[in-house]
Amino acid sequence: MRRLPLRRLVTLATLAVVGAATLGTTAACGDDSDAAGDSGPVTLRLGYFPNLTHAPAVVGVEKGIFKEKLGGDVTLETKTFNAGPAAIEAVFSGALDATYIGPNPTVNAFSKSKGEAVRVVSGAASGGVALVVKPGITSVEQLRGKKIATPQLGNTQDVALRYWLKEKGLTTTKEGGGDVKVVPQENAQTVETFGSGAIDGAWVPEPFVSRLVNAGGKVLVDERDLWPDKKFVITNLLVSTKFLKAHPDVVKKLVEGQVAANEFVNTKPDEAQQAVSAHIGKITGKPLDIKLIKQAWSTLEFTNDPIASSLKAGLDHAVAVGLTQPVDLNGLYDLKYLNEVLKAEGKPEVTQP
Repeated sequence: MRRLPLRRLVTLATLAVVGAATLGTTAACGDDSDAAGDSGPVTLRLGYFPNLTHAPAVVGVEKGIFKEKLGGDVTLETKTFNAGPAAIEAVFSGALDATYIGPNPTVNAFSKSKGEAVRVVSGAASGGVALVVKPGITSVEQLRGKKIATPQLGNTQDVALRYWLKEKGLTTTKEGGGDVKVVPQENAQTVETFGSGAIDGAWVPEPFVSRLVNAGGKVLVDERDLWPDKKFVITNLLVSTKFLKAHPDVVKKLVEGQVAANEFVNTKPDEAQQAVSAHIGKITGKPLDIKLIKQAWSTLEFTNDPIASSLKAGLDHAVAVGLTQPVDLNGLYDLKYLNEVLKAEGKPEVTQP
């Protein structure tokens, strides 16, 4: 089946992002050969967000899990982002080789490149997203005429909000019009604008859900309640196809790091929460409050399963709200290395979509 390209691509402004490490301008991405291994030093440039929904990445970097699994011949360079579209632009520009990312930007990247540029090699997390509103708002109808923030136009939470509103009979536009005014802005800014009254609510990931609740908001919609078994992908591990072809053994080591990071997060939650607090502090200048992390932790499930069915449903939602065209997702997932790692550790393998 022919894959259909996006007809309406979001124009992305250049975002200033806070790096967990400075990206080298001369780091090689590798060639296009299908080499079975690497003969010399390799640089792997990895992106992620300083969010709880990216806890496996945050913990994997902070605790040195990725560095250990990658070994001495691989130099790990990291960079952080606020939302998925900006991270995907970094992949397309050659600034990243892999990134933790949400489902909608994953689909957009696959579609924009006609199925050539990226592959999902593992899941990472499910859940951890909600619509938080002013306490006086008790029903969806009361959102009419209100301003609701999302992290970025076209990102996963932006699509989720617009689709939910559409299902409830309320309109939105990409320009901020319609029955509900959707206001894309950085998550940290959203906490400030919510407190000042400039917005009436926000559809955001943790820890910003908990921050808004602590600022006087209330959860109107827990996104888990909108999905079968309360499971939906919020974070994938995506790699550049070019890097995957050139350095398959490095990608397998990265997947080993992801599985090990998730094991750490799930078996040592207290230590993982401390690591998340410390690492976000290094990025933002202020450690994340442990009480806040614990408050949000229970809304998240850290899983290596990419929950492909929910990604497909998310694509259908994006089509429904006019942010993309239908896309053939055949070939998006390459879970070979994930299942090799899981099998070697005696864990259940993930079904290849």
